[in-house]
Amino acid sequence: MQKALVRGLAAVVMSMALATTTSAQDAEDWDLLAQPEEQLTVAYTQFDNGLLLAARCQRGVYQVMIGGLPAATAVRDFHKANRVLIIGIGGKDAAEQRFMLGADPSVAFSELPAPLARQMRDGGTMTITLPGGAEDGRNLRYLVELPASNAAIDQSLAACDRPLVDPRDQQLDDLGDDGLPINLAWKRVPKPEYPEGRTYTAGFAVITCLSQADGRVEDCVVETEFPINGGFGDAAMRGTRKGRLENRGGGDGPVPSRLIVYRVNYTMSDPEFSTGSRIRNRNE
Repeated sequence: MQKALVRGLAAVVMSMALATTTSAQDAEDWDLLAQPEEQLTVAYTQFDNGLLLAARCQRGVYQVMIGGLPAATAVRDFHKANRVLIIGIGGKDAAEQRFMLGADPSVAFSELPAPLARQMRDGGTMTITLPGGAEDGRNLRYLVELPASNAAIDQSLAACDRPLVDPRDQQLDDLGDDGLPINLAWKRVPKPEYPEGRTYTAGFAVITCLSQADGRVEDCVVETEFPINGGFGDAAMRGTRKGRLENRGGGDGPVPSRLIVYRVNYTMSDPEFSTGSRIRNRNE
């Protein structure tokens, strides 16, 4: 199990029930894997229905993964390699969350891993609904009891300098599909460049920031990126700071301070890096 986690859960193979709803017995606790030489800290827990949850900090990049899902349909376009899961934890209403796919199509990576980890650290009943995920096309729903212990998740967050409590999480429900609150729009959409060196042909990064009165963004955080050492987070951060926001409708008044989420997908149009790059953002 440790080797599988170190490899990003890409080699984890789990048997799945094909019923519309699956349930699991309580896990005893979150397990912790720490490998300082790899700059790796992983909190993980697995259930008897094959579902596995992991919160991982590796080389400063934070990720939350859900493994054991039915394998996603293969897609050739990296930008479409994502899943929407409907997640509810404790007494909070279930809500849609976006996930990216990795090399293993049964593993999904959260776009906003730290907020999800902070939800999970308190434990409680967790429901995960995969729209159309059952064999007959119906929604597939998982029901698990998260362990109440949060020590392992706390260590994974701390390893990546992520706070255990972040008041910005309260604004996530106010964001639209474009990552902006309903009252804000991009006046100048960020135009990030491809990372220097161009080691990878594809990757993504997710940035959160707070809008400022003059439309700039500040207090930006790279929420997650993939691959870990691809440089996509830094490249997306530089581009995001060049963007400008405005009140929706073009109003000239000061822009209110609000949380925004900006996601960048990168794909090289030529595997040999000879013909440039293709970059998309959440508004496209």
